[in-house]
Amino acid sequence: MVLEQRDFELIRNMVYRKTGMMFEDRKRAFVATRVARRMAAVGSATARDYYCYLRYQDPDGREFQNLVETLTTNETYFFREYPQLECFANEVLPNLTAEKEARHDWRLKIWSAACSTGDEPYTLAIILDACLESVSKWQIEITATDIDTNVLATAKRGVYSPRAVKDVPEVYLSEYFQVQPDGYHVVPKIKQMVSFAHVNLMDRHAMGRFREYDFIFCRNVLIYFDDVARRSVLKSFYNALRPGGYIFLGHSESVGRISTDFEMVSLNGHITYRRPVSRQPVSATTRTERELCRVP
Repeated sequence: MVLEQRDFELIRNMVYRKTGMMFEDRKRAFVATRVARRMAAVGSATARDYYCYLRYQDPDGREFQNLVETLTTNETYFFREYPQLECFANEVLPNLTAEKEARHDWRLKIWSAACSTGDEPYTLAIILDACLESVSKWQIEITATDIDTNVLATAKRGVYSPRAVKDVPEVYLSEYFQVQPDGYHVVPKIKQMVSFAHVNLMDRHAMGRFREYDFIFCRNVLIYFDDVARRSVLKSFYNALRPGGYIFLGHSESVGRISTDFEMVSLNGHITYRRPVSRQPVSATTRTERELCRVP
């Protein structure tokens, strides 16, 4: 299907207003193939008809949700960007939990935003179970959200292909997965640590419900947004973090150009960001381990 520029702009701008995802002109062919699928599903003869359907005949937003799920990219796997997870497990997490223990605060809250099929939040749950001393003392809350209901259904099921677990260290693979004919099943104790919810990152009302998180992971997501949308999402993340809480982005993403709310923290060559406890200069003690907890 040929998607005329004007029709492309109408549909693209609608998606942008509601989700923050911006598809540049060079993505027109990609969008056209996805729109054609949904046009066939609802019986629209032209792209303009489909746009009018979305605008006037989709009061509950169900078809718009179907379109978004067709447009989203869900490239993920367990232990993705391993060096960053090492920094989290061996440096950031021990520092923060030590501070909490000193205050007798045993609550630990993590938000995996745009969690896709659940590989990331389950990875974080595995790290916590493996790396925290006396893990049973901690009141752990891992919240995983995504705009795509299909991937959330996969995440809740917790069954994965060999490709998804290809980077899982062998010691973790044997302890935290059960191999069955239909794939690798996340063990119950890890599944129980994670709750899933459908959330649009541009929905300020929904985002406003998130508060007092110690860590937010939103990796390789903001690259699909423009600066205005990124600024909005980062403001919501700032409000969701407790003072001293950390945000982890993808390796090609940066906070500094978009927001001055966060302070950059460098730990043994790894860059992360956090909501300031105060506006004083950052100082942080670090560990020297270069391997993730219990990984040989």
